[in-house]
Amino acid sequence: MKRAHREKLQLCDALERIADALPSVDRLKCLGTANVLVPLLRNIHRYEETIIFPAYEAAVQGSNASVASIPRLRAEHIEDECFADEVTEILLAIGHGETVENAEAIGFMLRGFFESLRRHIAFEREHVLPLIGIPDPG
Repeated sequence: MKRAHREKLQLCDALERIADALPSVDRLKCLGTANVLVPLLRNIHRYEETIIFPAYEAAVQGSNASVASIPRLRAEHIEDECFADEVTEILLAIGHGETVENAEAIGFMLRGFFESLRRHIAFEREHVLPLIGIPDPG
């Protein structure tokens, strides 16, 4: 799980660098980021939903915590993957030479996406991981 968070945070950092560089971005970085974005998220989400969430649900039964956040986290996974598809389309277009017409809108989109991922990670680190015995990596 720590590796999954590290990989997602590296992705967020790459997206932030792209957003900061708009409209003059490194097209190869856009293509590289676009190519890993959806597969990385899908693999991590599958891992969380099959391993982490069931462990959290089992741990919650022995505590005063609630599993009410699990459906929300699952819904966020779906939203993140849909958003990742849109981000991928834009990054591929830029990477293949399309002109950045509205850098502000694209930057806003990228920031909305990676900030959402960072909030999801923060919630898992603060609430889910400690309950299943994985210490906060800091």
